[in-house]
Amino acid sequence: MTIHTIGIDIGSGAVKSTLFRVEADGSTHWVAKRVERMRRRDPMTLATEGLESVLHDAGLAANDIAYIATTGEGENVKFATGHFYSMTTHARGGVFLSPGISAVVDVGALNGRAIYVDDRGKVLSYKMTSQCASGSGQFLENIARYLGVAVEEIGALSKSSADPEKVSSICAVLAETDVINMVSRGIATPDILKGIHLSMASRIVKLLKVTGIKTGRALITGGLGMDEGLTAAIREEMATEKVPVEVVTHPDAIYAGAIGAALWGAYRHAKLQELQRAAA
Repeated sequence: MTIHTIGIDIGSGAVKSTLFRVEADGSTHWVAKRVERMRRRDPMTLATEGLESVLHDAGLAANDIAYIATTGEGENVKFATGHFYSMTTHARGGVFLSPGISAVVDVGALNGRAIYVDDRGKVLSYKMTSQCASGSGQFLENIARYLGVAVEEIGALSKSSADPEKVSSICAVLAETDVINMVSRGIATPDILKGIHLSMASRIVKLLKVTGIKTGRALITGGLGMDEGLTAAIREEMATEKVPVEVVTHPDAIYAGAIGAALWGAYRHAKLQELQRAAA
């Protein structure tokens, strides 16, 4: 029997929604997706809009959906069937996007985390940055705003740096003060951005090492999954720290949590159906 499931990931900076079709043989097909930046809007309203959008794109009605799963900050979404911890959804979504990976590095709006996984997306170990660490998407956006740079320009500018000025502070507030001082000293914008990327990359590589990963591939997910400057900086730090892990990206990396939620929702739905048949 073919079923449809929806995954909704409410993060600190955006709400991501995905819709999947799951065939009787277990094969999965990604049917629709939607991402909405928060921008001070109500996340519950955006979750509803995401639901309506993917249903519209798939040509389905709400009663055609077997399971609606939330993750992230979505435990209070009233129309959801169930909720999953974001660590497990990012792991499962990462393996879906890039089969064979050994780790997922989720860099979101407020923090970053490294997740060591097996080939099925099971979490083997993980490590997360502290709440005050200057290694988040929100911190980078704040710096870009101060420098007068569009978020979409950050990666290319960072990669053009010839002499990066590394930020040493792990506290976001102090790091922002460092950047203000750099501007007053006439440090070029690309060098500031590359320095920030290297600082973020250093913490990310340390997180990966703590998880116990020795080799393989690590997929960058979350809002900064497509920041080419950050990816380049992580690769540099991997080489410096002699960590033999290949860093990979995916154009849909921001949807990893929502993908994992939809797939775990399909799994839970199947298990519930088995229990009902056994009881009958």
